[in-house]
Amino acid sequence: MADITSQRPLDVLIVQIEHELYAIPSACVREVARHRAITPIPGAPRTLPGIISQRGSILPVADMRLILDLGLAEVTRATRLVLINYQESDLALLVDAVLDLESFPVEIVEPVPAALDLARARFLAGVVQFEGQPVALLNLDELIASLRDWE
Repeated sequence: MADITSQRPLDVLIVQIEHELYAIPSACVREVARHRAITPIPGAPRTLPGIISQRGSILPVADMRLILDLGLAEVTRATRLVLINYQESDLALLVDAVLDLESFPVEIVEPVPAALDLARARFLAGVVQFEGQPVALLNLDELIASLRDWE
């Protein structure tokens, strides 16, 4: 993500993926929607299970569990689609649950731990502590770039 420290404060939407917490910059979030049927795209990678139609727009759906190599999960009542717009890209992120909007002072953002698997760490821009748990800030630049590699 392009220099997250330029934003004061850091406003994010906290989501849950598996048992981990992640943060999406709230300025990029257009809407949070309940999970619904996704139309498959033949030949698409597993990380892009399909598309949805939302308010007249067709959006690709990115499965965040698969992108972060966390494996498949059953859809539950808490499963959500987080619709984002970032750098002229519209996308729906499939997450296990949406928790809350939060604001963090940028001074508390720590670097991604060096011991983290590089394939996964590339999708992270930093880490903050929230209610005693680490929250990983998603690197939307890298996420969008990885999805564009498929196109």
